[in-house]
Amino acid sequence: MAAIGKTILVGIGGGTASGKTSIARKIEESIGRENSAMVELDAYYHDLSRMPVEARAEVNFDHPSAFDFDLLLEHLGALLAGQAIRMPLYDYVNHNRREESVLIEPRPLIVVEGILALWHEDVRNLLDIKVYVDAADDLRLVRRIRRDILERGRVLETVLRQYEEDVRPSHLEFCEPTKLFADVIIPRGGENAVAIEMVRSLLLSRFRS
Repeated sequence: MAAIGKTILVGIGGGTASGKTSIARKIEESIGRENSAMVELDAYYHDLSRMPVEARAEVNFDHPSAFDFDLLLEHLGALLAGQAIRMPLYDYVNHNRREESVLIEPRPLIVVEGILALWHEDVRNLLDIKVYVDAADDLRLVRRIRRDILERGRVLETVLRQYEEDVRPSHLEFCEPTKLFADVIIPRGGENAVAIEMVRSLLLSRFRS
């Protein structure tokens, strides 16, 4: 696909392990990596280096207060203005930002992906298209357990306790209500090829308009 000159900002929100990242990557691939960049909301957890590791582990990372939305807004504004940013990287084992960061160049398509990508009003006001990825609770829990154990070095008891005490209550209070702001709701997550194609077609029509 030839380079596209118009910048479109897409937000992809939804519950933990619902398939948001898979959908974001499929959209990126369909538009072209040279035309797209992804900003991950998880990268914008607050810097907790002032806290002991044990205390960091008790933070509710599914609550809006866990995210540095001010920095996110600053970075989105820069990208929309044609400026590159240094997106933080997050260490899920130590519950903190890494020392290194990753360069994100401005692209015609900027995808913001994360559980609360549609939660903050100022972020929503920047978004051209708002997508909510929906998936059954039991499926999301199974995926969360598998991911946290295999990829993030957690143990089952810790994963289940965190899900019961933090993840599920925060999902019901903060994440699920953002479905009301969505322009497109994708059920069944990344397996819904028809819905993903609809979003792709919508993006292409926006680029051409």
